[in-house]
Amino acid sequence: MGVDRTATKRVRGSLLAAARGLALALLALTASIVLFVLTVVSLALIPIGVGVLTTPYLLDLVRAHATARRRLAGAWAGREIAVPYRRFPADLRTGFVGHVERLNLMLKDPATWRALRWLLTDMTAGAATAVLAPGLLAEGLFGILLFAGLWTVLGDWWYAFIPVQGWGSAFLASLLGLVWIAVGLLFNPYLVRAHFAVARASLAPTRKARLDARIDQLTESRHDAVDASAAELRRIERDLHDGAQARLVAMGMDLGTIEALVEKDPAKAKQLLAQARQNSADALTELRDLVRGIHPPVLAERGLGDAVKALALRLPVPTDVDVTLPGRLEEPVESAAYFAVSEVLTNAVKHAGAERIWVDVHHADGHLRVTVTDNGQGGARIGAGSGLAGVERRLGTFDGVLAVSSPAGGPTMVTMEIPCAYS
Repeated sequence: MGVDRTATKRVRGSLLAAARGLALALLALTASIVLFVLTVVSLALIPIGVGVLTTPYLLDLVRAHATARRRLAGAWAGREIAVPYRRFPADLRTGFVGHVERLNLMLKDPATWRALRWLLTDMTAGAATAVLAPGLLAEGLFGILLFAGLWTVLGDWWYAFIPVQGWGSAFLASLLGLVWIAVGLLFNPYLVRAHFAVARASLAPTRKARLDARIDQLTESRHDAVDASAAELRRIERDLHDGAQARLVAMGMDLGTIEALVEKDPAKAKQLLAQARQNSADALTELRDLVRGIHPPVLAERGLGDAVKALALRLPVPTDVDVTLPGRLEEPVESAAYFAVSEVLTNAVKHAGAERIWVDVHHADGHLRVTVTDNGQGGARIGAGSGLAGVERRLGTFDGVLAVSSPAGGPTMVTMEIPCAYS
């Protein structure tokens, strides 16, 4: 029974691979050829100005086509192919000037030329490996049909190396057809993987490209870290100036007035003394809040898990926190994760309209993973100016990633992941 189930599963996998091979071959022989020809013609027309208008749109289509093949490589063959395209600057101008700048950036990106090279290999070697998967089964079925009487309709026919001229040779053709079918059922999944291996050889970034991308990422992360530090210093300065400093100045003025009134008007002096004491208490509270905003004492003393639990207790929305952390993490990682969770929870309370929030914090496979889920209205997006964009920049400093799933109507799931080890 187990052998039959395994054989059935293998046959189904081979038939599925044949269908996938047919789809890949059709894409290679249609979309890849059309895009390659149009893009090459458009590039050739750049000197006369026509290509300047058309090339960016065609390169967008080439990139989308290549990105779709990368996704299929992961889904159908388990071969992950990185998407190495450089991001356009946020301040890219609009209009014709911005169009020309965009074209210039795309042509300077090595990944663009790798995608064009892949179109050429996809329509040749890629198509050949893909079409073999359904081709073997189709050829085998054709041999069986010849023995079923199709040879009488076609007349003399060459089937591979067999001249089919009668029932005997048709029988030999059917035997060869069974061999083709057996080979197809055995090797179809490998042929599909070979197709994606060809794609990976063209699309995957080179070592130099990976290093360049890493340098760009580190440069951007450094700039983000510097900007974030400057913004944090400005916030601290503003809070001190507008809060505690103003109260301490007021308290000093009150004490000076008290000295002048303590003998002349004790009642008034007593009233001002109470006011000074209140200003002192308010200033102390504001200083504590400021310190908590810089680095919460509970985070320093008890770690990320208890700090997130304490954060959840202060929220107006019921929040469940599940923490699985056997030990303490590195202090910078804990701080970054804490403030990232704080920002995400703040967004959920302010904008999601959620009735309940769930937070899961755990460490596995060398990564800290934090998931914040709410049952609000959904629609959260990572975009310029949003709180989630700030969280993404904060995590990027540590090579962390942020993923958001927030369909309209909810629920919203925000997943943060930071590579780290226990301290």
